[in-house]
Amino acid sequence: MTMPSFALLVAGTLSLLVPVARPGSAVAAPKPAAADTALDRSLRELVEMPGGPPGAIALVQRGSSLRVHAFGVAAVGERGRPRKSDYMRIASVAKAFSGAVALSLVDAGKLSLDDTIGQRLPSQPVAWQSVTLRQLLAHTSGLPDFTQNDAFQKAVSRSLTVALPPAALLAFVAGKPLVFTPGTQYQYSNSDNIAVGLMVEAATGTSYEDALSTQVLRPLPLHRTSLPAGPEVPAPLIHGYDLADDGTPEDVSEIFASGWAWASGGIISTPADLNRFIRGYVGGKLFGRKVRAQQRRWIPNGGSEPTGPGTNSSGLALFRYRNRCGTMLGHTGNTFGFTQFAAATPDGSRSTTVSISLQRTQDSPGWQLAVFQALRTAEERAVCAALAR
Repeated sequence: MTMPSFALLVAGTLSLLVPVARPGSAVAAPKPAAADTALDRSLRELVEMPGGPPGAIALVQRGSSLRVHAFGVAAVGERGRPRKSDYMRIASVAKAFSGAVALSLVDAGKLSLDDTIGQRLPSQPVAWQSVTLRQLLAHTSGLPDFTQNDAFQKAVSRSLTVALPPAALLAFVAGKPLVFTPGTQYQYSNSDNIAVGLMVEAATGTSYEDALSTQVLRPLPLHRTSLPAGPEVPAPLIHGYDLADDGTPEDVSEIFASGWAWASGGIISTPADLNRFIRGYVGGKLFGRKVRAQQRRWIPNGGSEPTGPGTNSSGLALFRYRNRCGTMLGHTGNTFGFTQFAAATPDGSRSTTVSISLQRTQDSPGWQLAVFQALRTAEERAVCAALAR
C-alpha cells in the first residue's frame, strides 16, 4: 500500500480539529423539500467528483423528523451506502465530548472553570500551573500542541497501533515554553483536551473513559459510542480512505490506535449517535443555563478545525457557525480517513451531521482543496436543510 507522508498521517490523525464565509444577516430559510433536494445534489456531486470521498452521509433532524442523506458506498468494492448505524471515527468532534464531560462536572460542582492545572495536575510543568480549565476548553491556554512535536511523531511511527498511556502524551511538550501568555490569544491545540481529560480524572478519581460514560454516554443515551485504546473500529463500519497517487482508495480505517488521540480525538461513534449527542450537548441536557452562558462567550473568528460552514467563532468546546440560512452550534473534526461536522440550533431542536470517508481540510494541497470546498458547500446546505421551514 502506498502510504502518504508521515507528517500528513500525524496531522490528519490528530488535527482533531481560506474560510468560505458569507457574513451578514441570514436570509429566509428554504422550504424543507427544496433544502433536502439541494443537500442531496451536493452530496452526490461530492462523491462523484474527481478525488471525492467513496462515501458521504448527512443526517438532518427537524424536531422529531429525521432524514438520512447517503451517497457512495460504506466500503469500496461493496454496494451498500453508508448507514446511520455504521461505526466511524469522529475525529476532533471528540473534543466536544470532553467538553461535555468537564462542563457537566462544573455544573455538578466537582470542577470549576477557574480550576488551574497547578491545582488539579501539580506534576505538570511549572509554566503551565496558572492555566485554567476555561482556557483549555477555549483553546486560549498557550499549551504547545503535542502532535506537532518531532519526538511524538517518531513514537507514533514506531507503534501506530499501540499508543502510549494518555498521561504520557503531554510529556512530549513538557519542556517546551508556552506559545503565548494564557488567555491572550486563540490557538487550536490538541494538548488542551488531553489536559482536560486528565483534569477530569483528577476531579472524579476515575478514568476519563468511566467519566465519559457516566456524564455523557448514559444520560443521552449513546449506546454505540466508545473511546477505545486500540486501532479497531467495530463492524459494521463506514470505512475511511486515503487516495494513492493514482487515485486508488486505500483503506485506513484501522491504521492507528485511538489512544494516540484519546480525549482529543479518539472516540468512535455512528452518525445516529453523533446526531443525538450534538442535540443533547447544545440543547442543555447535560448542564444548566449558567454553565451554557459561560460556554457561549464567543471569540470572534476562533476557527473550528477544519473550518466549518460560514463564519466561525469559538466558545468552550463549541463553535458557532453563521451562514446564509442562520446560526448553528457544534464542532468539526478530521482524522486519517474521515472528515466530520455536527451542529444543532441553540435549543437543540434542529440538527445536522455530515460525515465523509476521506480526510480533507482548508489546508489540503492542490486539487484536494476542491473536495474540501465541495464539502463546505454540502455542510452549508445541511445547515439550511436543518433550518428549513
